[in-house]
Amino acid sequence: MRVSHGLLLGALLAACRAGGARAGSPEFSEPLAPLAAGEQGLALVVGKLLTLDAEHRVYDPGLVLVRGDKIAYAGALVDVPAGYERLDAPTLWAHPGLVDLHTHIHCHGWDDLNDTVKPLNPELRARPTIDPTEPALAHARAAGVTTLFGIPGSGSSNGGFGTLYKPERDVGYEEVVLRDPGGMKVAQNFNPQRGAGDVGSSWCGLAFNLEYLNDRAAKLAATGRKDWELENLLAVHEKNLPVLIHCASAEGVADAIRMWKLRYGTQAVVSHGCWDGWHAAGFAAATGTPVNVGPRVENLLAMRREDRFVGIAAEYVKAGVELVSLNTDSPIVPEEEFFLQGTMSARRGGEPYEMLRALTTNPAQSFQIGARVGSLERGKDADLVLSSGDPLDPRAHIELVLIDGRVQYSRSVEGPTL
Repeated sequence: MRVSHGLLLGALLAACRAGGARAGSPEFSEPLAPLAAGEQGLALVVGKLLTLDAEHRVYDPGLVLVRGDKIAYAGALVDVPAGYERLDAPTLWAHPGLVDLHTHIHCHGWDDLNDTVKPLNPELRARPTIDPTEPALAHARAAGVTTLFGIPGSGSSNGGFGTLYKPERDVGYEEVVLRDPGGMKVAQNFNPQRGAGDVGSSWCGLAFNLEYLNDRAAKLAATGRKDWELENLLAVHEKNLPVLIHCASAEGVADAIRMWKLRYGTQAVVSHGCWDGWHAAGFAAATGTPVNVGPRVENLLAMRREDRFVGIAAEYVKAGVELVSLNTDSPIVPEEEFFLQGTMSARRGGEPYEMLRALTTNPAQSFQIGARVGSLERGKDADLVLSSGDPLDPRAHIELVLIDGRVQYSRSVEGPTL
């Protein structure tokens, strides 16, 4: 169902007004600039505002001013400038949109996500497969997921380059893209070893292939030469693009860090990091390597050796990894359950607020997009969610989702499910 953004916002405003605004006038202290002629803005007065900023500021109540596609203000209640459409939602919480760095739902199937003719595909791009009308993206929007890294699959050890994009509706490719290429995808172990029959069928073969490829790029960079196949890989070596590394198990995590962080000095992010990968958590912390946990967020098999269930994200945090984030590997875990990755990680030992950062701020900072998304701060993209309660509480429901200042989901109009 396609509904105009004006109708969606109008319906939500009517629903909130029918529920009644908080009695009394708020205390205002800081004047802000009014909107210019022709500008559009929305003032959200909420019961609780979670900014997820570096100062961990929480406001109860709070105000967010959305001016065009950016946040003009996020903080305590102040006078709402002239021209803003005001929404009083005293029972709702506001928080940043969720950021998922490991997803495969940008097209209707798996066919275009792998090229396994050869084990190394640095020239492959996920870009041609992105379909803004993909039905799964509607579920992502309704779940408050506002930024995704759509990547090739793990059938080859270097799968190519993915695209950072936003699941906006009723717009084209150019409007949804946040950065293209968004980063490189590498599969360091397990998946690429499924009987391809070439030198990459073993772990040592995978390492040989990846080092061979990276050594070529390093030599090109040192001599200033160009190669169209390695153009984006050179950007990785120059730290202008990050690399997301699919790996699991302690030896896999450690080997990935040794190669990508220590040998080549890239902006490497370990993705999955599961099975017994947390045993390498201290090494990840010592080398300053971000870890993107998922889709498995707990290891029940640890009961056999350690007599306990292991919350994987909590183990990395406990070891001192500063940027621990979560993912779905969607559709392995659907995007509508992304918040539940945080819920279960908190249930298995993670501090709840830190697990909310693992869904928002931490992945954004890990992937060099923290200046635009991941927290509610002046000047950042207006990607935010209004919910009926704690974002990690399965009993809470999402009422409103904005991406780039545009209403992308309204429960009052579209219902609780799509």
